[in-house]
Amino acid sequence: MFALIAGVLFAIAFIITAAGVATSALFSPLALTFVGLALLAFHFTGRGPALPEYRRRRR
Repeated sequence: MFALIAGVLFAIAFIITAAGVATSALFSPLALTFVGLALLAFHFTGRGPALPEYRRRRR
């Protein structure tokens, strides 16, 4: 779940950079990238919500 949020933040940072939009320091591409990297690191630790695994019953 955190990896999906990080991907969205990376996409927003890329769009802001590509469009050349002037934003505040809070929503700068660098700040969004750092938050995305922190979320990826949190995802790789195995903590936080994960997508549920649906197991198929074998007969």
